[in-house]
Amino acid sequence: MKMKTLTLLTTVMVLMFLGGAYAEGKGKPRKAVDLPEEKETTLELYVTAKEAFEKWKANPDQVKVLDVRFPEEYVFVGHAEMAWNIPVALISYEPKDQKPCSMKPNPYFVAEVKKWAHRKDTILVMCRSGGRGAMAVNALAKAGFTNVYNITDGMEGDMVDNPESAYFGKRMKNGWKNSGSPWTYDVNPEQMRLPQPLSSAP
Repeated sequence: MKMKTLTLLTTVMVLMFLGGAYAEGKGKPRKAVDLPEEKETTLELYVTAKEAFEKWKANPDQVKVLDVRFPEEYVFVGHAEMAWNIPVALISYEPKDQKPCSMKPNPYFVAEVKKWAHRKDTILVMCRSGGRGAMAVNALAKAGFTNVYNITDGMEGDMVDNPESAYFGKRMKNGWKNSGSPWTYDVNPEQMRLPQPLSSAP
C-alpha cells in the first residue's frame, strides 16, 4: 500500500513539474506541443499568440515582439500594436515553380535585429502562421540570441480544415488576430526596419 502511494505521489509531482514548465514555455517541456516540423526551432521555445500577448503585457519593458513578415503584410494585413517589423524574407517578383512571385532571404535581417535588441533579450517572433517565425528564430539563435520564442500560430493563424465550415481554407483557426489581442493597421515608420536597398530608394 505504501509503495502504491509513493508511486502515485511521485507521478503527481513529475506531472506538476512538467505542467509548470509547459505553462511557462520553458524549453524542452514545451516540445510536448504537437507542432509541424516547419514551426520547430533549435531553441525549442514556443508560445501561442494569446500567450505571447500575456507575456508581453506582464513585462513590456523586458519583452519585445518582432514581426518578421513582409512589410506589405505588416502594413496591409495589420500587426500587433507593439510589434516591430524586421522581415526575415522579402517578396521576389521573379517567377519560380510556376508561381508569379517567390520569397528570398533578407540579408540584413540579423544585423537589423542586433541594432534593435540585445542577445539576452526576450523576443517573441511572429509571422503569418509560424513557419517564417521558426526560420527567424533559428537565424537569431545561430547569431547568439538565446531567449527567442516562436509564436506558433502567428498573426493570422492556421487554416480552418473543416470542409463544412463557412471559414474552410481561411486563416481563422487561431493566431493573434483571432485571439482578442490588440492589433492595428496604423503604422509607425520608426517601428519598421526596411531592407537597405528598399529604404534608400528615391
